[in-house]
Amino acid sequence: LVQAWEEFKLNRDTTLVDYDRKFVDIHVPDGKSDILQQIEHGTLALLAQYKAVGHAIPGIIVPDISQYTHLGDGLTMTDNLIYDAAMKETESDGTRSGVFDDRWAFTSKSTPLNYGAMAALAAASRALQNYKPELARESRETAINAWAKEADKKQPDMFQVGNTTGGGLKEEKLKAAVELLITTKDKQYQHAVNDLLTYIESDFGRNAVLAIRALPHMDKAYGKRVRAAAERYQSVLQKATSQNPYGVVITEHGWAGNGTILEMAVTQYYLHSAFPELFDTQLIYRSLDYLYGTHPDSDISFVSNVGTESKKVAYGMNRADYSFISGAIVPGVLILKPDLPENKENWP
Repeated sequence: LVQAWEEFKLNRDTTLVDYDRKFVDIHVPDGKSDILQQIEHGTLALLAQYKAVGHAIPGIIVPDISQYTHLGDGLTMTDNLIYDAAMKETESDGTRSGVFDDRWAFTSKSTPLNYGAMAALAAASRALQNYKPELARESRETAINAWAKEADKKQPDMFQVGNTTGGGLKEEKLKAAVELLITTKDKQYQHAVNDLLTYIESDFGRNAVLAIRALPHMDKAYGKRVRAAAERYQSVLQKATSQNPYGVVITEHGWAGNGTILEMAVTQYYLHSAFPELFDTQLIYRSLDYLYGTHPDSDISFVSNVGTESKKVAYGMNRADYSFISGAIVPGVLILKPDLPENKENWP
């Protein structure tokens, strides 16, 4: 979201958000950029974790399966009162109740996850600087302090479970170093990015966006190595995007491949911006073409309400209604082994 704000200054305002009243009303402008309000919302959630336990946490989740599979209005998932085991389920005093519906926070320490949260907070502090300066200051200072605490550890905390504790240690540390470098211009983060340069080169396609965004804040030696890595990546990209008639990478694992196609399009945007003589814009447009209908199995748009015919049934909170939310992007065509593409439109 911060990258979208910094690149394009999206000032669209179609939603009213009132934190004091805990009230949101869509289709009602409130004079504030929706994207900044979204960044604010995520920032408050991350800062609350640091205030409560001192580090980022793997997640917060409902306590039972009936809440997890809840298909009604999200407002009815909880009574918003603190659970009190001494009360009957029908009892309440306005603050506490006997309804066992409070979410559980899982607070295990994970250094990679902590780095990912630092990256988000450092980035958010830039976007929020003119919108909510005090929140921006708190975000920046929290990220800086968290980095210093990780640097003081003899060993990183490598607790890992599923997809809730971030990616690899180097991957997440690079995110944090780049965002803190852009935010503070402090040389310690420049050194950290340089220390990770071999890692950047080892998987350039995955790391290209971060490597390029760091370029204006790094020295010429770094720039030369990043350009050389980009030149080597040309042949890798060409091979990867020539496996099908659509000119994109269609992955063949669970949840289909639209996420990968989007990521590669964003990467191409940055590659073209930094090295226009090496990378053209065509992969960006091929990716959009694919999402909007030029793909296997059907010509339906994967973006709800965009295109002549678009995907109307998605796996969202409203899936029981077989309805959709405009702009939502579904996972895409799933390749059933050995080579049968499938895209069910009548099932979420």
